[in-house]
Amino acid sequence: KLLTTIQQTHTETAKNATVGFTFDLLLSRPALISANQGFNKYPITLCGRLIEGVAHIELEFVVHYSSTCPASAALSRNLIQDQFKRDFREEAVSGREVHEWLGTQAGVVATPHGQRSAATVKVQLRSDQSMFPLTNLIDLVENSLETPVQTAVKREDEREFALRNGQNPMFCEDAARIIKQALLDREDLEDFVIRIRHFESLHAHDAVSMVAKGLPNGFKAIP
Repeated sequence: KLLTTIQQTHTETAKNATVGFTFDLLLSRPALISANQGFNKYPITLCGRLIEGVAHIELEFVVHYSSTCPASAALSRNLIQDQFKRDFREEAVSGREVHEWLGTQAGVVATPHGQRSAATVKVQLRSDQSMFPLTNLIDLVENSLETPVQTAVKREDEREFALRNGQNPMFCEDAARIIKQALLDREDLEDFVIRIRHFESLHAHDAVSMVAKGLPNGFKAIP
């Protein structure tokens, strides 16, 4: 409606119309385990174009999450194995001894590095859509990655978050593939492009990956 009104009120000077909005969407998010909740902020860009009488609607949003490096996780496990061999030279070791050893600083001599990460997702809605599925798409991405940043955190929530990070290590390429697979099942999307950025804690630079749906004349995975 807005695009059509803009174009119709400027028929002498323009055949097409464009309108854009940039804002932060606040969503209430429950804690992982405890009975707490808080608001998370999601940067949103909404752009509409009316070209030759046809509306094209694009949505872009950013989801922040945690990513544990799979290579670093493997190296950490190897270091713990080496330390175990040094500390337990006997052939037979009781389960109680191992359990107690794992609970000490000497037992867990190494931990994998992880980093705060961001997924920027840009989608083009199909022309027959009448709703902006912002919250639905954000939920889809967060549930797919399984480690979105948290708003309210007690000790039990942090414990659960550590567990999820340990069970879902990912390179930036892995995160891109996970989100792409989730978006491919959406019938309301015409096209999409995903940009993953891991704010590295090991390197002085970030790790970046991009992927698009792959339509011939669609979005391109180009920086």
